[in-house]
Amino acid sequence: MKKVRLEIVGLSYSQTQSGAYALVLGETAGSRRLPIIIGGFEAQAIAIELEKMTPTRPLTHDLFKAFSETFLIDVTEILIYNLVEGIFFAKLVCTDGTREVEIDARTSDAIALAVRFNCPIFTYEFILKSAGIVLDDDSLPSLDNPVAKLEEMTSSTEGEYQSKSSEELKNLLQTALDDEQYELASKIRDELNTRKQS
Repeated sequence: MKKVRLEIVGLSYSQTQSGAYALVLGETAGSRRLPIIIGGFEAQAIAIELEKMTPTRPLTHDLFKAFSETFLIDVTEILIYNLVEGIFFAKLVCTDGTREVEIDARTSDAIALAVRFNCPIFTYEFILKSAGIVLDDDSLPSLDNPVAKLEEMTSSTEGEYQSKSSEELKNLLQTALDDEQYELASKIRDELNTRKQS
């Protein structure tokens, strides 16, 4: 079967499922998009790695990567290989240099690992034909600052941070990271990044 390469093009709060997030994958050589509903933890894990934030202790996906690297196992690609009743099925393609093994995984976990191992994400043409949609790029959230797409994960209002100095925000950010409050850290980092751009 023909494989189609995908890339992450959007990550935002799901309008259809409470507490869930929409991860949008797009084909690299086309305009079709594959929206996948994922949980808040997985959305956070993907966004933190895309933003290159460093938690004080490793998250589950970071632990998996460290374990794999310790035993010289590399994840070479992610394959979303099936779609049954709205549920996507994925696998990790791993190698130790001598043999290649495929391991089943939840799609959200597989993508969280793909961003850590910097490996390509693929799916099959039949999945894109059945679940893919064509979206106008202007309607997608930008990934220039992926963590900002998770701002709904906290109940704090934006104005709360706008009134604080950059130094206060840096201290709050460090405290949030030390306390493993990654959702809050994401929001504070977003405010700092907005100030850098202006």
